[in-house]
Amino acid sequence: MGFFKKMFEKKGRIRETPQDHGVEEDAYYEAKVAGLERVLGKMNNIVGHAIIPFEVGGAVDMYYFSDCIPGTGFATMELLDSEGNGPKPNKYGTYELVAFTRQPFNRTQETPTAFDKIERRFCGIFTRIGNYSFDAVLNPTQTCELPGNSDSENKYLVFDLYQPDGKEFIIGQRKHHLLLCIEIFKTEIEFAWKHGGDKLLAKLRESGHYPYSDLSRDIVV
Repeated sequence: MGFFKKMFEKKGRIRETPQDHGVEEDAYYEAKVAGLERVLGKMNNIVGHAIIPFEVGGAVDMYYFSDCIPGTGFATMELLDSEGNGPKPNKYGTYELVAFTRQPFNRTQETPTAFDKIERRFCGIFTRIGNYSFDAVLNPTQTCELPGNSDSENKYLVFDLYQPDGKEFIIGQRKHHLLLCIEIFKTEIEFAWKHGGDKLLAKLRESGHYPYSDLSRDIVV
């Protein structure tokens, strides 16, 4: 499957992938899938493709994982290129994004499910964080506030290194990592601003809410 079959410029980066390099790009795609599956388990065979590609200003594609923990994992695959370039490196290097919901994978063509709603929400979050990651260094335990618009409220996130049981995200011979995005409540981000994101993450773990982003839970502070 051809993945990057375009020439484009984004945030100062230029990728050129002529058609005769398609096999190389396919091999990179498969290596990235293998790297994600090493950490997250088998990838679902359904992909949430964006109508307008991320690299030309659209949304990220959404990739789903149902074998890692109860519920569903979401991941990006468009931040890192085949040269190993991607977001501004943080203390662990470059990364793709990951998030989790307790909702089981359940995409429909009719009435939106609870899964559909949080999946669409995180597609928007990943797209904004993905674009921001090329301009700013985002480290685990840091927080982020995404401004809303006239139809939505602000969203609040805390980041973490996602490396369950020490499983590393490696593509071919290059070591990267997964940056976990957890959506949190306003009072929780205010707690993190005062006491540190690590203290908030500890409370989320103690309460059994880590690493999920579902807001149908009690506030931990």
